[in-house]
Amino acid sequence: MPRASTKPSAPRKPATKVEQPQYGLVCITFSNECRYRTTTRAAYLALPDDAARRALLERIYWENISRFHNALSYCDRHDIRLYRVTSSLFPMSDEPIGDAVLRGYGALLSSIGRRAERLKIRIVIHPDQFVVLSSDTPKVVQTSVMILEKHALAFDLIGLPRSPWAAMIIHGGKADRAERLLETISQLSPAVRSRLCLENDEYSYSATDILRICRAANVPMVFDNLHHAIKEQLDSYDHPSIRRLTRAACATWPRPGWQLVHLSNGNTAFRDRNHSQLITDLPAAYSDVPWIEVEARGKEQAINDLRARRK
Repeated sequence: MPRASTKPSAPRKPATKVEQPQYGLVCITFSNECRYRTTTRAAYLALPDDAARRALLERIYWENISRFHNALSYCDRHDIRLYRVTSSLFPMSDEPIGDAVLRGYGALLSSIGRRAERLKIRIVIHPDQFVVLSSDTPKVVQTSVMILEKHALAFDLIGLPRSPWAAMIIHGGKADRAERLLETISQLSPAVRSRLCLENDEYSYSATDILRICRAANVPMVFDNLHHAIKEQLDSYDHPSIRRLTRAACATWPRPGWQLVHLSNGNTAFRDRNHSQLITDLPAAYSDVPWIEVEARGKEQAINDLRARRK
């Protein structure tokens, strides 16, 4: 049986004052050291029979479990204690064959959880953009919930706690559907809802909108500085709303020491939606945030640069 404990692991520094935040690596490294295998649904369905499909998924899952271990090793060597695993770690696991293969690897998956706990590495995930819990189309909502369930199953098999310590982060989805979003969240399984976090975006749900929804749904808010700047047409991260919303988001977390934010800069301009290679503009409000996912194209290079400049 997987170690699907509901008791969350304690963060390294559960304090509101942070001398040095933990910067998180997002999915892969800029170098080739952390990479994963995947397949497309079309390629999977084009295989001649179920035996061939099962064989393909067994190879991919086996390799990706090994590569996940490699990513943990990389993070440990470089003192990175927050890792966002790719949402395509186990492709086709929403299919019956994929589900069976994934469950069959339960013992191997639990070894990841034990190792992450031993290395004090926090694991989170950001499911893809197709997860829209506020859609007007029931089929889209059904598919979105299924995607979240497959990630929750993987987290349970790994042995990650059913709490936002092992955050599953999504956006609000379709605009002006707050009530629909709240209704869907209320119906999610404990495996999903206990880990769910909502993030502001630049299109549909502002940081103020998402904060209101998070408070109503009793789920944590992940504040994103670039999304906020674009949505509100800001020209500086010194704008008072950055600090106000960062602090308000902290209050939605069950423990202040668990707060997680996203950090990115625009590539060619301040409000460019494309991420920059490195982070050159860090909101002062983030100085008290314990966990920061670095969303930069330079990946570990951006983390190293941030650390060097904070010394």
